This record gives sequence, C-alpha cells and structure tokens, in this order.
Amino acid sequence: MTHSRKIQAFLLAAGLTAVLAGCEKDAAGPAPTASASASANPSGSPQVSPSPAPASSTSTPGSSAPASPAGETKPSASPTAGPTASPTGKPTAKPTDKPSDKPAPEGTVTAKPDSIAVLINKQSSLPDGYRPPDLVEPNVPFIFKEKNEKRLMRKEAAGALEKLFAGARKDGVLLGGVSGFRSYETQTVLFNNYVKQHGEAEARKFSAFPGQSEHQTGLSIDVSGSTGKCAAEDCFGGTKEADWLAAHAQDYGFIIRYPKGKEAITGYQYEPWHIRYVGTTIAREITAKGITLEEYYGAAVPVTK
Repeated sequence: MTHSRKIQAFLLAAGLTAVLAGCEKDAAGPAPTASASASANPSGSPQVSPSPAPASSTSTPGSSAPASPAGETKPSASPTAGPTASPTGKPTAKPTDKPSDKPAPEGTVTAKPDSIAVLINKQSSLPDGYRPPDLVEPNVPFIFKEKNEKRLMRKEAAGALEKLFAGARKDGVLLGGVSGFRSYETQTVLFNNYVKQHGEAEARKFSAFPGQSEHQTGLSIDVSGSTGKCAAEDCFGGTKEADWLAAHAQDYGFIIRYPKGKEAITGYQYEPWHIRYVGTTIAREITAKGITLEEYYGAAVPVTK
C-alpha cells in the first residue's frame, strides 16, 4: 500500500469513528428528554385524578385546580366549604326567630281571620296588619276609666258579653272588663317588655307573639271582679267570679280559652280570666267535652315554646 493510500485509509477510519460517536451522542440525547417526560407524567397523574373532585363540589375552585398541585387543592377546598356554609345558614336564621315585629316562623297564616270560630295560636297567625272590621264598645263596666282600644270587641262578641255580665249580675256576681281588643302594635310593645323582664322562653308561656294574640281578633277579653282585684293574675283562679265564668260562660258563647292541664296543647299557662267568644254551639260542646279549641279542630299539636 502506497503512502497516499495509507493516509486515505487513516482519514476514512477517523471519519467513521467521528460519525459513530455522533450517532451514539444522538442516541443518548433522547434519554434525558424521555426521562423528563416521564417525570412530568407521574406528577400529572395525581393532578388529573383528584382534580374533578374539587371541580364537582365547587365551580370556582375547579377552574383554578389545574394550576395547583393536586395534593394542595383538596385541603384548601374543604375548609372553605365548611366555614362558609355554616355562618351563612345558622347565624342568619337565628335572629329571624327572635324579632317580635314579624310573624313567628313556625306557623301558618289563617285564611279566615274574620270567622267567629277562628283558631289563633302559636301555629296559626293573623294576616299582617289585621284589624277586625266591626269593633264596638260593649256596654259593660271596666276596671279602668280611660277610653282606649282595650274596651273594644267585635260586634257579635260585644253583644254576647253584655248578656254574660247581666247574667252574672243576676246571680250576684259583679264582673269587670280588663282587656279586650289589642292591636298588633300594642301586642308588640307588651311582648317586648315581657321579654326584657323575663326572657323570651318564659314570656311566651303567658304572652303571645305579635300576630298570634287572640286579643287581636276582637273575640277575647280578660275579665275580673268589678273591683279589679287579682285582675289577670293567678289569684283570680278559685274566686267566685272565676268559678261563675267556668260554669256559665258557655251559655253565652264563651269558653275558658286556656284551661288548667292543657298547657302543652294551648302553649299558655292556665288563665281563668281569659274568655273567648266562639258561639254557643261550639262553646257548649267544648265545655261538655273538657277540651280546648285546638282539640275541637283536631289541631292539638304539642307546643314546646
């Protein structure tokens, strides 16, 4: 082999070596790239799987979830949902139960507030702004001299009250009117004062929530002896006036609205002075059976507050 051929052979061998080295370099190059791709894949796998969970529970966190690692999105979503729902629901509802200038939430509004036999209690309220259309002043003595709404009753009930007072007087029992009609506004003032003095739970045992007072119907009146002694007080029970009312009120269309032993049904303590006009037919049936107006209507729902 000549010298020139040796040189050519050497250059050829060197070129082949360089080419082979370059191929090996190219072959090694994709390995890191594939490795990077593989490292992105494991990290993507956790992201894709947990991502739908936050998205389905809340629409807003779902859109931002891909930007955060999957392991961090879930914990942050959980605390956000819990505290947000709790303050929005409970604290807002509680004050709604308390205000005395709106109907209580646990009842319904009666459809026939002008009915003589209407049932008004802690489950059934009067319509907003209700005022009886036929209020008059009965011709009976009251224990106070002022001329105010407490002297008023609905016309039919007022006429029956006059007969009741006359019947009592004939039997030697002198009665006096204490409190008849009471507007929504007056009941609100009274109820709020009782709440301040006794707390709401205690006040609701003897005072009606505004809109749920029978006095607002114009069909109820508190009665005492003519002197006013024990008027609207527990000591009225057992007096000759109270005994006469219990025995004879039915004959004039009245009932003892909150009888003893029925507190769990009426929602109010025993009030022997509080009589309610319902008409003689219903009054006699209720008295004969020893039931309440709630039981008469089959609406005897136990009252807890």
